[in-house]
Amino acid sequence: MSMSNLQGRAAWVFKEDDFDIDLIVGIKNIKITDIHELAAVTMTSYDPDFAKSVKKGDLLVGGHNFGYGHPHYPAMRAMRHLGVAGVIAESFSPGFFRGEISMGFPLVTCPGIREIATRWDELKVDWEASTVTNVGSGRQLPFERLSSVERGTLEAGGFIPYLKARLAKQGEASPAAPSAA
Repeated sequence: MSMSNLQGRAAWVFKEDDFDIDLIVGIKNIKITDIHELAAVTMTSYDPDFAKSVKKGDLLVGGHNFGYGHPHYPAMRAMRHLGVAGVIAESFSPGFFRGEISMGFPLVTCPGIREIATRWDELKVDWEASTVTNVGSGRQLPFERLSSVERGTLEAGGFIPYLKARLAKQGEASPAAPSAA
């Protein structure tokens, strides 16, 4: 199985390093459970019209240690609801990276990405070539390959489906138990 390449607009380029993911929805809103209400407050302190301007397939671009802080899920849950398809960042906070990959959400570690991307640029992630390309300028950068488990998790749509598939495969491969006479 192979993953579909990502291609979409850079809906936002986070200039700061050590970006606390909770700031996407605002600290006071991280306990909101209604996805529509959560999506409505997404990025309002950065761009009040963000939720209206983002579209399915858009990407986020981040700096070093993107997702710093407590790995709360509301911010990226809201982004997924709005149609954001993945994040390309210089590097990720380990907890954020593990959490989002386990949810089946693509994260791409691409040193130098902020140098070649500005807001609304069309970006393409080619999984096989391990490159991110700014479609408009043609500038291209290599990204860090995912481990086999990370890639398998994304291909399966999350860690639980990945484990279920592995267990099913192991069950198919083991010989039938001898019957009692």
